[in-house]
Amino acid sequence: MDGTQKLKGAADAPFYLPQADECEIFRAAHANSLPLLLKGPTGCGKTRFVAHMAAELDRPLYTVACHDDLSAADLIGRYLLKGGETVWVDGPLTRAVREGAICYLDEVVEARKDVTVVLHPLTDDRRILPIDRTSEEIEAADGFMLVASYNPGYQNILKTLKPSTRQRFLSVEFDFPTPELEVEVVMRESGLDKDRVQGLVRLAGKLRALKGQDLEEGVSTRLIVYAATLIHQGMPLERAVLAAMIEPLTDEEDVKRGLLDLVTAVFG
Repeated sequence: MDGTQKLKGAADAPFYLPQADECEIFRAAHANSLPLLLKGPTGCGKTRFVAHMAAELDRPLYTVACHDDLSAADLIGRYLLKGGETVWVDGPLTRAVREGAICYLDEVVEARKDVTVVLHPLTDDRRILPIDRTSEEIEAADGFMLVASYNPGYQNILKTLKPSTRQRFLSVEFDFPTPELEVEVVMRESGLDKDRVQGLVRLAGKLRALKGQDLEEGVSTRLIVYAATLIHQGMPLERAVLAAMIEPLTDEEDVKRGLLDLVTAVFG
């Protein structure tokens, strides 16, 4: 359910190319023990950004991929049978609070409603985590930071954050990088040459323009990197684009054919 990551400072940080002042905001939020909410489309770099900043700040990172069945108990912990004994096992949020780590809740609105209730005491000046089952009230250790993300364009009215929760967080809006930055990111991540990467980024821009028409979601930077990686490894361009930038976006055969025509228009 959760992944724990500890990198060795800025030199070991995952590559991340800032788009604006998001790194400064993250540093300020961490320095002042403020929670941070990241809003933006899938695959635009939110998770990579958090991993980069955790490494730069030399803090352990607990990442939780939220889903429909994720409950408050999954985050806080539960009693489990071990060796014939019933023992309490901390969840990722509790471990982060105790250790002064960063806890990142990816797509937080996908979790069950009781999760946001648990977060409230950690997102105000109390900075505490009450655990009813153990009768504990844990004060967040120095360095603890709560970061959450979600995709506003993907959520429906039944899956969104209440204003009472959103107003507990600082918030930064993410989007896909400018074409110039995106070319640099894809080149760095895939090893593909600039000319071919520029073509993939142009194609991505045209696919994103179809969002809300033929496509529910635009192509992510992550998928461009996948396509560029396949091409760099010797796969023909059209096959790589089909596998990485078209098939993930739609199951409709007529839409796929239209998108392949777009590929031909971009690359000739």
